[in-house]
Amino acid sequence: MKTASRKKLSMNAICFFLSCLISTALAQSTTAVHQQRAGTMVITDVMVVDGIGIPAEGPKDIIIEGKRIKQVRRANPDGDYRKTADALIDGKDKYALPGFINMHGHLMDSRAGETMPFQYQYNLWLGAGMTTIRDVGSDAEKALVQQRLSREEKIAAPRMFLYMWCGGGDTEEEIRQNVRELKAKGADGLKCHQMDLFTFRIVSDEAKKLGLKIAHHVGIKDANAWHDAEFGTSTIEHWYGVPDAALDGIQQFPADFNHANELHRFRYAGRLWREANPEKLEKVLQSLVDAGVAWDPTFCIYEASRDLQRAVTQPWFKDYLHPALEKFFTPNPKYHGSFFWGWTNTDEVYWKENYQIWMRSVKSFAEKGGVVTTGEDAGFIYQMFGFGYLRELELHEEAGFHPLEVIKHATYNGAKTMGMDHELGRIKATYLADIVVVNGNPLANLHILFPKGINPAMDKQRGNAGGIEWTIKGGIPYHAPTLFEATKSIVTSARQHSE
Repeated sequence: MKTASRKKLSMNAICFFLSCLISTALAQSTTAVHQQRAGTMVITDVMVVDGIGIPAEGPKDIIIEGKRIKQVRRANPDGDYRKTADALIDGKDKYALPGFINMHGHLMDSRAGETMPFQYQYNLWLGAGMTTIRDVGSDAEKALVQQRLSREEKIAAPRMFLYMWCGGGDTEEEIRQNVRELKAKGADGLKCHQMDLFTFRIVSDEAKKLGLKIAHHVGIKDANAWHDAEFGTSTIEHWYGVPDAALDGIQQFPADFNHANELHRFRYAGRLWREANPEKLEKVLQSLVDAGVAWDPTFCIYEASRDLQRAVTQPWFKDYLHPALEKFFTPNPKYHGSFFWGWTNTDEVYWKENYQIWMRSVKSFAEKGGVVTTGEDAGFIYQMFGFGYLRELELHEEAGFHPLEVIKHATYNGAKTMGMDHELGRIKATYLADIVVVNGNPLANLHILFPKGINPAMDKQRGNAGGIEWTIKGGIPYHAPTLFEATKSIVTSARQHSE
């Protein structure tokens, strides 16, 4: 009995001791925790891409205190700052990039008349490395609420800059009053969309007086890129207005063309660049550069026009496509951008050529000193939030830009264009701690920014590397795989309710 009691006592002691060790280890664990900001966090042994186009350097340690980067220094395994840190992220064999800036987003809580929660797109944006969104047109009242909640850190979402729809008016006073009202409402800038020259001139003048930047989707109007250069537009969205300004006369529309018919509109948009006079085009580009107008091309949003088969079979649709978006994407004249009910191979041939000239023009614009940014315009034309943005980066490389330049477009250039380059767009001491930690080297292969598990062939090709591991916004670490799993759950639930 005594021997048995001693054995029992001994086993109890061992279990208690092991329990204490485990508890102590857990208590002392410094691994970063999803969605919890630490007092001090260190990303260790990581290769750093600054964001301004210079080569990666490392391994380095990035020391974060609260919301900001305190120091970027040579990695030191014995550094006291590692021992005293509240949280660590192991950056070995990983790359750190500045948080991505999406310069063309739209906040959406419904599509095709069906509810779609904001958190759905927030998860996808954060999971794809975006820490900042420039919203260029949505429900202003809802957007202001979401912006405030993000600032107060009450929701898991990127920070938001709101460039509100500017509707103009009939008289000069009405137009100016509309701009003043948007400023008073809290607009960070204005979004002008297919605005005639009379209205655009007045809007630009009033916006300049109030310190509001303008994002301009030019469209087919009497205003074009020459006027963007003249009036001081901040960014040209997409490409409308650029080749238009280089035409000899007007585009050769057929007699039955109807701009209100989106099949017509997008079909002949694909035949515009070929009609631009190359010599005039270079002068237009130079005028934009000289005036400091940036270009946000959003290559990804029109890619279905040159390859519809690719667009409708994107592998991430399987787990991440919300049924409201799926319904909106289905060809239907009621839904903007869902114009593929009569799309032909001939249309795709023209659009392939359109892309070649468009991409060469963006590259020429940059070579002249122009600032190029990145945006996705997702929620339209088969482009999903987050995935569309990562595809945009790949298309910038297709346009001839080095991956380091692509990252600069996605980070520093966006910050510079919004006047935020003093604290966003770089991995640098005193800047906000907006950082993307990637499992592998995206400079060698931009494909690895996409999450694992969506494309077996891609996973096999990139081996153990791949996927954004952490997106850090203002010092708050978001674990990307956790965000994508949460998104799957949102989609699964929505699909069950829509059946």
